[in-house]
Parts: sequence; structure tokens; C-alpha cells
Amino acid sequence: MPDFFATCPRGLEKLLADELGGFGADNVRPSAGGVGFAGDWLLCYRANLQSRLASRILWRVKDAMPYRNEQDVYQAVYDLPWPRWFDVGNTILVKVTAIKCPLKSLEFITLKIKDAVCDKFRKEKNARPSVAKLDPDMRIHAFFQGEQFTLYLDTSGDALYKRGVRTHTNIAPLRENLAAGILKMTGWQPGTPLLDPMCGSGTFLIEAAQMSLNIMPGIGRHFAFEHLKNFDAKTWNALRAAALAAQQPVSELPIYGSDLYGDALKAAHQNLEEAGIRETVDLKQCNALEASPPEKEGILVANLPYGERMGDEDELAELYPQLGDALKQRFGGWSAWLFTADLRIVKLMRLTPSRRIPLYNGAIECRLFEYRIVAGSNRT
Repeated sequence: MPDFFATCPRGLEKLLADELGGFGADNVRPSAGGVGFAGDWLLCYRANLQSRLASRILWRVKDAMPYRNEQDVYQAVYDLPWPRWFDVGNTILVKVTAIKCPLKSLEFITLKIKDAVCDKFRKEKNARPSVAKLDPDMRIHAFFQGEQFTLYLDTSGDALYKRGVRTHTNIAPLRENLAAGILKMTGWQPGTPLLDPMCGSGTFLIEAAQMSLNIMPGIGRHFAFEHLKNFDAKTWNALRAAALAAQQPVSELPIYGSDLYGDALKAAHQNLEEAGIRETVDLKQCNALEASPPEKEGILVANLPYGERMGDEDELAELYPQLGDALKQRFGGWSAWLFTADLRIVKLMRLTPSRRIPLYNGAIECRLFEYRIVAGSNRT
């Protein structure tokens, strides 16, 4: 049975493990930055199509093995049956990541791995695959940890957070799988009122609408596994057809978004329109400090502005206490979840968070804070 590794934003590993288990994965093993699991190729297809949390689904083609130098790595890569897995006409790209790797140059070892793959094709097919830095057919991932390395073939292609629906973004976009993870952490469920008063290009709104309508995150895109020689088109087409049949009709949902800036709101409008779900979300232009709750109870979620979106740190420092006051005065009965990289918020909001969850947006360390707003009180 093939073994896989699903990468994800740090902080989402447990949620991703639960999601993969729900798909039927075996031997689920959470670790830093992802989850190892075993399953058949139908499970691989399903994980790519349905996972809202994974960044990539990698097929492990070489277990962790020791090496002493670059030649050891070259030989181990060369010995693998690359022409059995994909065609010489497919373009390739090699990516190397390392932790405490004794090799002198990661660039050089990247070239050695590429040479080993190409040399194997040249020996068996009298031709070699071309390298493509942009949009390659097959991505080969090598992970070095100390004096061992592991090799993977990427079954996803473009990262899975690229759903193919959010083409208009603002300055500080939130990755879609991180937004989906945050929504799951809040406890939000389809049918529960949701408000994003700083919606930007609409990432939270689109993820929530797709969850509500049972629209699979990968339904509108292609995957690298379609280039593999073992690709089962009949099984894949049946899986996609079942996913399309399970979608709910587009209708109004209790999902609300607003933003101070017209350009951001225009991007959200366009993204929802192009995703075919514009009528599901109530959008309006509004200052978050003046926003009113659209319903009696619900969940408020916001990716708070970064410095480049808002201005200097002093301007942000003024925003936090004003936002705290607005929540206290108008959002009694709501649960507010604020995502930020600015930890000054803890003191400046003048509200006590009930939860603080460490997360990463790319390489940026962030926190997700929960504030339970009690009606008629100046404190949470």
C-alpha cells in the first residue's frame, strides 16, 4: 500500500489528521508541518480533491535512508524506477528542504538529484525530461534530516490551497487552507451566522460558503497525479462526478462580509462571482468599528490588518482598543475570533481572550484569539 505525506500550515496537523482519518486513511501519523498516512490511490485522489487543510499530498517513493556524500544521494535517486512512474515527455522540478544537513550546498544536491533522474531516463528511454521552473508536470521533493534523506513525488501539482477560485487578492492574503482550519477551530458549522468585518478578498467567506454547499475545494482544478502512468481515469472521473452530484444548490446563506476599502470589497465580489457563489454572501462596505451584528448570535472571524495594509504600528495600536470597545458594545452573545501576528493585541484590546492558539501564516508566527462577548458587560 502506498505511503503518503500531507503537508499543511503549522498548527493544523491534528485537524488534518482527523480529516484524513475521515477519508479512510490508515496509519495516520501527525508530525511537525504535516501528516503521514497510508492508503490506496483512490484515497490519494480523494485527499487531493476533498482536503480543505492540506497544502500538498506527497507520495513517498524512497524511505529515509542514510548517506555520506552527494554521490550516495545520486546513486539512491538513480536506482529508482522513474520511467515506470511518469513519461519522459513530462516536465520536472526538484525541490530540496533540509534540517541540519551536513552537505555544503543545497543547490548542488538539487542539481545532482535532477541529473540522477534525467540520467535514468536517458539510459532507459534514450531521452531525458525537461526542467520547468514554472508549472512543471511532476515535482520531486527531497527532504534531508541530519544524515538521512527521503524522496517524494508530488501528487498535487499546484499547492492545494490554490483552489482556482480566488484570483483577485489584496496585499496580505490568507491562504485558503489556513482560513479553512481557522473556521474549523472556531467551531463554526454551516448554518451558523458568520461575519468577517475585515473580509479583504473574501477568503473566509468563500471557504465558509463552499463548506455550506458541500463544494469540494479541488473540484475546479487539475492535479499532478493525472500525469502518473498508474493514473486510473475511470476511478477519478467517478469520484469527481459523485462530488459534483453531492453539491447543494446555490442559495442565500447566513454569511456576511464587509470591509472599509472599496478595492478589497470589489475583489471579494469578483472572487465570489467567479466561483459561482456570489448570492450566498451578504457583502457591504463598512468600517469594522461601526459594524453591527447581522443576527442575534454567531461567530465573528477576522484576519486583522498587517502593517502594510493599515499603516504604521501606532495606527494599529489605536485600532485594537477601539475594536475591543465595538465588540463589547454591540456583539454580546457572539464569539469573536481574531487572527494576527501582532501580539500587542493582548494588552491593547482591553479584553481577555479565552483561547490563544499558535498558528503560522507561511513563515510568520501568528495567534488565533477567541473572545467570548457577554451581553451587557464590559469584560469577557
